[in-house]
Amino acid sequence: MKVTNLYTSVACNRTTECADWGPSGLIAYGACNAVALLDARYNGNSAKILYTLVEHTKRVNILRWLDEQYLLSGADDGNAVLWQLDRDSAKDKILLKGHTSGVNAVDGVLRPNGIWLLATAAADNSLKLWHLQADKQVNCFQTVQLDGGFCLTLRLTLLPKTEQVLLAFSTDDETVALWAEQSAGSGDANVGQFKSAHKLSGHEDWVRGLDFVYDGDDLLLASGSQDNFIRLWRIAARGTDKPVQKNILDVLNDNDELRVEEKLLQLGGETWYAVSLESVLYGHEGWVYGVHWHKNEKQELRLLSASIDKTVIVWAPTDVGVWLEQVRVGEVGGNSMGFYGGKFAHDGRSIMAHSYQGGFHIWNQSQEQSHMWTSNVIVGGHYSQVRDLAWEHEGTYLMTVSADQTTRLHAPWVQADKPTTTWHELARPQVHGYDMQALALLSRYKFASGAEEKIVRTFQATANFIENFRHISGVVNDAAGDALLESLPKGASVPSLGLSNKAVYKVDTAAEATTTTKKEEYPENYFVPITLQTPPQEETLMQNTLWPELQKLYGHGYEIYALAATADGQLLASTCRASNAEHAQIILWNTSNWKQLQKLPGHQLTVTQLRFSPDGRYLLSVSRDRRWFLYERQQTDEPLGSYAPVANTDNSNGVHTRIIWSCDWSHDGKYFVTSSREGKVVAWTKTKEQESESSSLNGWQAAALLELKQESITAVSFAHSFLDQQDGVYVLALGTERGIIKIYQLHKGQWQLRCDLDKNLAHHLTVKRLQFRPGQQQLQLASCGEDHLVRIYDILLT
Repeated sequence: MKVTNLYTSVACNRTTECADWGPSGLIAYGACNAVALLDARYNGNSAKILYTLVEHTKRVNILRWLDEQYLLSGADDGNAVLWQLDRDSAKDKILLKGHTSGVNAVDGVLRPNGIWLLATAAADNSLKLWHLQADKQVNCFQTVQLDGGFCLTLRLTLLPKTEQVLLAFSTDDETVALWAEQSAGSGDANVGQFKSAHKLSGHEDWVRGLDFVYDGDDLLLASGSQDNFIRLWRIAARGTDKPVQKNILDVLNDNDELRVEEKLLQLGGETWYAVSLESVLYGHEGWVYGVHWHKNEKQELRLLSASIDKTVIVWAPTDVGVWLEQVRVGEVGGNSMGFYGGKFAHDGRSIMAHSYQGGFHIWNQSQEQSHMWTSNVIVGGHYSQVRDLAWEHEGTYLMTVSADQTTRLHAPWVQADKPTTTWHELARPQVHGYDMQALALLSRYKFASGAEEKIVRTFQATANFIENFRHISGVVNDAAGDALLESLPKGASVPSLGLSNKAVYKVDTAAEATTTTKKEEYPENYFVPITLQTPPQEETLMQNTLWPELQKLYGHGYEIYALAATADGQLLASTCRASNAEHAQIILWNTSNWKQLQKLPGHQLTVTQLRFSPDGRYLLSVSRDRRWFLYERQQTDEPLGSYAPVANTDNSNGVHTRIIWSCDWSHDGKYFVTSSREGKVVAWTKTKEQESESSSLNGWQAAALLELKQESITAVSFAHSFLDQQDGVYVLALGTERGIIKIYQLHKGQWQLRCDLDKNLAHHLTVKRLQFRPGQQQLQLASCGEDHLVRIYDILLT
């Protein structure tokens, strides 16, 4: 069996400097507890997450490329990991263990003798320095206690005209500390140890970004702060003899040009250095979270700064040495909170920034017009646990809901001139005020969702979305869309103080806009129809891809927990959190008029998942009360006929002894499967022999039992076709609490393991939902989990 990752979607963690663009062209970023490797130019003008790396057990905070193959990461588990990577995977990893709290700053520098010097700082108020030897052994040779201070960011570099290393780091006292390595000629007994040399003061708030660059024989240090300012500091070698330091009166008497005061220091050796403030840059209106230098082949310097004010600025010096803003890009409008960091690509012709919501933005410089920068297609994702997913009935797109309060639609981008197809987020139909929990697709352009509120909300696509979706995904013969296009609104928007997406039928033209009254100057909607040739950017997704809300369904007493719909979408079932039989009832809704059809009793506690059989005849429910219930439609020829319970497990015949988490039907309706916390997976089928009248199973019995010890099975899914048509071999995917996905085949009551996906290929936290893609010849499986990841796999069963 061969499994390849077709699509991975996940956002960047919400920490400063959590993404870095390496010399190899790959962007590494923290994705929950994992490290994701993104190729921004995977398909010419597209992007793809190539793979993820799992070693940390808590959130990844910081990433730094040291060279083309070495990547250093730090996380809340108190560890740093040095990864040795190639384009396809990790070749090696070295654990730097020693901190007792979360690591939030890392860096490394290669000495001339070929030994790496690494630095890590953590929330335990310490900073550690490490040597990585040629034999890949790592040892901590110095620990700096910050006396209750907290290191926010740090940088290492080689001092000009020497082999000594300089360490710069910022703490919560609003200064930048310079520590120098003691050399053999310094007269210090602690050769190789770092000692405090100087503190750079001037900022009026925490310094969140630092970066070094060589400017000729001098060193430039950029510092970006929460006071909205960026300061440039010059460190210049002055020789081994102490220079005469003039005071300001001497300078004026000598008619020399007036310079900012220099501070003369011996940084670890015999050489004297002059440290001075080169420039103060002001252009941001919010905290500056990241600064990054780039030097091109002409040795021209550029400085990138990213701010919480939603802008990224590229600064460049003029001929007379004055630093001015050269490029300003960013987000316009929307409800985002700005950028947490930014980086140049290795060639300097592209810039990247990651935002508060974890989305990426990449801008490419035009080859013909250097002042023109255009957005690049990128891959984003959820920034909190993904709780449910559903394929469109023909498999044209995948929809997911998450605790980040969004519903997202993922679809392929079909390009005629490209042999491979990449997947991207095409719409964000719902941006809510509550954490999302459940999802059910009613038709291609209609869905129902449930959040941590008592209401089920239903939505329908917009005309603008259908047009763009057809174009980007190459959808033809779309009868459902043709029937709707004329009647659908153009778009949707959310009122300033509301949770419901309102339809926008008419968009003012420029001519009409000139005659607006004062009352109309600040409109309720901000939707602008847009014709997309490529998948949309982050700000477009947030503002212009909402779907209008059709209906709110009231009836539950607590937060919605599970949803399911029949294949034809005429019937919707919903459940909520429950601690008694009254609230555990399942409500059935008629989707043509949104009226409540009936309530189905049976369970005592929260129903965890619902599934209709492929023909809609049965409704299966599983619950925290360790039982499953099967409800049958009474009028077989009536789609909206009433359902009645026909079978269930109880204390006498229940195989499961813990919470039943998940269930699914086989594509032919012959089997249904249930999975539970104690690691049991049971396939049930109807037998011809009628059991005794006292049995609640009513002819249904366990046909195959699979036990995985010490594994909680949290998700199950049957494939939509037989593996072997003649022998009737079923394919089943299982997801576990540890994040592992297993592919089994079921044949004549026997389970056989065909494939085991580990944490790097699957998930590193609980798998919440699995579903095979319908309408495909080859098996494709979608998965989502508490680790924020959404994945689609190609599965070749040989």
